Amino acid sequence: MKYQRYTLKNGIRLIHKPITQGVAHCALMVNTGSRDESEEEQGLAHFIEHTIFKGTRKRKSFHILSRMENVGGEINAFTSKEEICIYASFLPQYYGRALELFSDIVLHSTFPQKEIEKEKEVVIDEINSYRDNPSEEIFDEIEDLVFKGHPLGRNILGTEELVRNFTKADILKFANANIHTDEAVICSVGNFDFNKFIALCERYFGNIPSHLRQKKRQEVSSYIPVEKVETKGQYQAHCIIANQAYSFQDKKRTPLVLLNNILGGPGLNTRLNMGIREKYGFCYNIESSYTPFSDTGILSIYLGTDFSYLNRTIQLTHKELKRLREKPLGSLQLQRGKQQLIGQIAIGQESNVNELLSIGKSILAYDKVDTVEEIYKEIEAVNAQDIQNIAQEIFSKNHLSTLIYKGNNN
Repeated sequence: MKYQRYTLKNGIRLIHKPITQGVAHCALMVNTGSRDESEEEQGLAHFIEHTIFKGTRKRKSFHILSRMENVGGEINAFTSKEEICIYASFLPQYYGRALELFSDIVLHSTFPQKEIEKEKEVVIDEINSYRDNPSEEIFDEIEDLVFKGHPLGRNILGTEELVRNFTKADILKFANANIHTDEAVICSVGNFDFNKFIALCERYFGNIPSHLRQKKRQEVSSYIPVEKVETKGQYQAHCIIANQAYSFQDKKRTPLVLLNNILGGPGLNTRLNMGIREKYGFCYNIESSYTPFSDTGILSIYLGTDFSYLNRTIQLTHKELKRLREKPLGSLQLQRGKQQLIGQIAIGQESNVNELLSIGKSILAYDKVDTVEEIYKEIEAVNAQDIQNIAQEIFSKNHLSTLIYKGNNN
């Protein structure tokens, strides 16, 4: 089924995919995230995502949270380095209810001081929960090393000190400076007429004055590889090996997605999992991940292991990277890798929520959505030389940063 598109006069883009299933999904996504914060605003985008649910001119927090729940729906939100998103799932007859609620909390939130103070404690608890989990905290810290001195390196949640000092004036100032109509998309996947969807969006969002982005995002500074070891109060050693990688716009993005999937993606037959966990039993979790941004990206390899196995596990990881740099994939290996990635994408498409968020992100990044056929064609076009060239660039030993958390007893 093809996507249907429309743009409101103020620049807000609409995209809808009609489906026959009985549950609908809708999201409002804006191209604003933690990388748009100044140093003293660190954590503010995420804090706004929390506090928009705490009261509007006509609703208290209870009524906001109950609005979709009362009809069996769900509403949620998240903040990333480059987006803030509110999304909901509901029966199709409640499209109007969902879009009106989105409009109310985005346009008419009052940010009551009492609620702001309560939510500060919630967010600080969230910050502390990450500190208690080194396998998550290490991802934040490696980004700080790879994007040293740049907003992309900062923790999305912020710091306890900064969060405690946030005010309503700070919230309104950030929102006015960073939320723009031409950087917003309302996306939908549901059994609903597109013309009715347009009419509802016009009703609840069409009268917003046009507010266009003028300020460009800060460019990523030059990258200097770092090696760092820290002592933490834990039993297990944790390690991340990382490098800056390609942006959404880079033509080498798709080959790197494929390379990452072969190296340490979600499959159990990845090179890292088979060559280290299955062969030696050195670690429970070893994986790689690739996160592209609008102008850069990061490729990271994570492993958790007993400290006595740490050096050997790191050596084996570098051995796998060296193999990818020096030896091109055989035709059978490459084809299996492509088939596996295509299958994973197909399975992901089974989730309408995943597709909802994917099309919203795609509109913000490219102002278009590729069909699955176009995506598959891109993957099939990758050859062994593409993979080897990228491995030589991204996995160059002189360009890799390493961060290790060891325990007190190691």
